Formats: sequence, C-alpha cells, structure tokens
Amino acid sequence: MNNTVRLWRPALAVSRRAFSSSSRRLDKYAFIGLGQMGYQMARNLQSKLPPTDSIQVFDINKAAAEKLVEEMTTQQAGGAAPRVACSAGQAARDADTVITCLPEPKHVKATYDDILSTYEGISKGEILMRPKPRVFIDCSTIDPVSSKAIAAAIKAALPHGRGKFVDAPMSGGVVGATAGTLTFMLGSPDCLLPRLEPILLRMGKRVLHCGPQGAGLSAKLANNYLLAIENIATAEAMNFGVKSGLDPKVLANVINVSTGKCWPSEINNPVPGVVETAPAGRDYKGGFGIGLMRKDLKLAVSAAKEAGAELPLAEKATEVYETTEAEERCKGRDFSVVYRWLGGKE
Repeated sequence: MNNTVRLWRPALAVSRRAFSSSSRRLDKYAFIGLGQMGYQMARNLQSKLPPTDSIQVFDINKAAAEKLVEEMTTQQAGGAAPRVACSAGQAARDADTVITCLPEPKHVKATYDDILSTYEGISKGEILMRPKPRVFIDCSTIDPVSSKAIAAAIKAALPHGRGKFVDAPMSGGVVGATAGTLTFMLGSPDCLLPRLEPILLRMGKRVLHCGPQGAGLSAKLANNYLLAIENIATAEAMNFGVKSGLDPKVLANVINVSTGKCWPSEINNPVPGVVETAPAGRDYKGGFGIGLMRKDLKLAVSAAKEAGAELPLAEKATEVYETTEAEERCKGRDFSVVYRWLGGKE
C-alpha cells in the first residue's frame, strides 16, 4: 500500500475530452441520491458530459428527480441526455458508471442490494462481453466496514473484475457541491485513477487519492472527528474569552494568528458577527447540520474501534452534540450552535 496521499488535478485533460476528434464509445451514467449534495453534484456532472453520453437519475423523492431532469433539459445547454429512473436498479442496470450519494449506511446497503438484484438475471457471457468494467463510486459518508462489505458483494456479483466499487466521500458542503469545488477523498486501486479522476473533477476541483478501497472513508472520518473536537473547543474558548470581558473579534484575531487557529475559529466562528459569512450570523441556519456532525462522529468512533485506535475525547464530544441537538433552540442548525448551548453571548 502506498501511504502517500496524492493530489490529482488533470483539469486540462477533462476539458479536452469534449473536443477530441477520435471516435469514442457512448458512456452511460447513473446517479442515485438527490439530496442537497447529490442534486447539485448530478447537475454539474450532467452539464459537463458530452451530449453523446446519457445519465439516469433516481431518488426516493420522485419529484426531486423529475425537477432535476427538467432543469437539466431546459436550463442547461448541452450535456448528457438525462432521464428519470423508476428505481436504483433500473438506473444502474445498463450504466457503465454508477454514482451514489446517500445519507447513512442503511440507505447505501439497501440501494446496492437493489442494484445487485438487477444483475442476477444477466448471463455470465453478457457480463464478460462489456467493453469495460462497471465502476461504482460511492460518495456517501459511511463506515469503512460497510463500504468494504458492499465492495465484496459487487465483486461476487460481477466476477473477473467486471465490477469495481470505490469510496469517494467529499468535503465542501452544499456550497461546494453547487459551485463544483468539492474535494473528494478517494479510496481506489491505482489502476482506476485515469477513469475516476475526470468523472470526479466534473463535480469538484480536487481528488485526493488516499489509498485502496476504504481509505477515502477512513481519511474523511479522521478529519471529521478532528473537526468535531475543534468545534467544541472553539466554542468553549470563545465563550470563556467573551465572559472574561474580551471583544469576540479581538479574541478571534488573537486565536487566528496564534497556535489555536483552526477552521471553526477562522471560517466558521461560532460567535455571531465575528465572521460575516458564518452561520452564526444567520441564527446558525445553513452550514453543516449538527445532526450530520453527530452522525459522522458516531461513524468515526465505530471505525476507530474497528481499527483499535483510542479516542479518549469521543464519549464527551458525542454527549455534547447529542445534548445540544436535543434542545429545540439548537436542533437542525449548524454544528457551531454548540456555542449557544454553552450559554455564549449572542
């Protein structure tokens, strides 16, 4: 295993594809899961694919899928031909590339159960005759154990290397998904990188290859565990300083030119008015929901236990997020609302 995280940004190669004069096989895509992130990711992907390609989209909320296809058809020039699928299995059955973006492990497992059930009637000959293997890109944030189990199921259903499952969780939030500036943490064999990079770069700006399948999720969960702790510590420090008589902007400036600097202090500061664009200034609305942070923290704890890694702060951090989310004035808001739960001055 190569322990080096590699950054892939062959943007020029992506743009050249549409202008190539050589003949190419028409590619079929499926995008499953059209929540706040997936909706925008699918829209960006479709718009940047050549019109000779096709894309089927599916979500349990059929209205969302229909709305997306209407937008793709009427509001965007060019792009792959879009269509609404009736199920995840129907979307994926003939696809060369399947992308999933779903909330929790149970949703990912159920979706791939449906997808794999559609392959049961396909003959071995038909599987082997496909010109290239099917690739399944899961952008969901789930635990590595569940991800590896799905990868094994796909390998069994599509033998002889005819099905490849990779994990590509992302960071950047809804803003990044809309702007196409996401960062993907990819867990994949080296041999698939030339195929995967152009696809992911149509939805984001960076691909960090973290290692083999499962490594992307491990990196994402380690990062989000750190973020969860930093967020609580920043809220505590800001509350401590303000209640000691410090101006919150002065305190934030001190922290951000000192060793305490971190993303929650500099970009997502929890005190209203310190950072104009932070959710704290909008009654903590928007941003990264506290429920999602609680979910990611739970996944990180589970993954760390599986790996045999001690997380001494995890239990208390979990308690803080669960207690904060349970309060009506904090529920559904950005995770920096921990500052409000602490009794911080707003």
